[in-house]
Amino acid sequence: MKFDVVALGELLIDFTENGLSGNKNKIFEANPGGAPCNVLAMLANYSKRTAFIGKVGDDQFGKLLKATIEEIGINTEGLILDKVFNTTLAFVHTLADGDRDFSFYRKNSADCMLNESEVNLSLIQDAKCFHFGTLSMTNEICFNATKKALDFAKENNKIISFDPNLRKPLWNSLEEAKEKISFGLNYCDILKISDEEIEFFTGEKDIIKGVEIIKRNYNIPLIVATMGKEGSYAFYKDEIIFGKPFIMKNTIETTGAGDTFMASVINFVLDNGLNELDKDKLEQMLKISNGAAALITTKKGAIKSMPKLEEINKLIN
Repeated sequence: MKFDVVALGELLIDFTENGLSGNKNKIFEANPGGAPCNVLAMLANYSKRTAFIGKVGDDQFGKLLKATIEEIGINTEGLILDKVFNTTLAFVHTLADGDRDFSFYRKNSADCMLNESEVNLSLIQDAKCFHFGTLSMTNEICFNATKKALDFAKENNKIISFDPNLRKPLWNSLEEAKEKISFGLNYCDILKISDEEIEFFTGEKDIIKGVEIIKRNYNIPLIVATMGKEGSYAFYKDEIIFGKPFIMKNTIETTGAGDTFMASVINFVLDNGLNELDKDKLEQMLKISNGAAALITTKKGAIKSMPKLEEINKLIN
């Protein structure tokens, strides 16, 4: 295969708070972001070969994003620069505990307008794994593009990974968001889902009970549930494994932490296979993933801030 992982979805600018100006106005730094490419950026640090399918505007931000991911080594044959629709922007407001609140400028923006005729299926054909989230399903145009890619990946026996990455303000209704999460669950082999998303989708606050509901209704070989600074779980066959968190004293914000975790899980599966994971391997997978996710919370931004393998090994050892 030419690629290890191909992802489809949003590529955008995260404007993150970075101090005050001389006039005491907030300064925002333009950080390249977007969950699918965050995942690919971390996979590149694991020396995996990656490609991206999506659309940005043919504007200064779109050109910046294209150059950024090319510099990392992400293949951009599937990235379209659109002359009509602008690049998506997100303003990230950091809360006292390091969590975030988002203000999106995404109505009729480029990533929403990727249509099914523009999906480069040859990239998926040449990959071992296809990764996606729900933001590429928030309207009919990009949903049809996502469905086409997923159907092709499924028909060609690719490993499919899914992170709902729920952003409630971007949906017309929360019922539609639940429907699209359910749609994604029907396709995936690897699911990364947060504690908040489990409660949203199942109505169950207890992580283990919530995942049991998902397992009863969907055939997903590997489910990983993240709980931020509380750690994570892996659910595989009859195994339920808890992964201890790494608490960083110098945490700044949590942007990209879930994507770093997701990439680490995908990388582990690519290296070890999906069919023969045991307790020891699952524990090691969570240790690496928790460590990587903890490290990125000490930096601003995502795509350019992914931890290096040496940093991860130093922390977890």
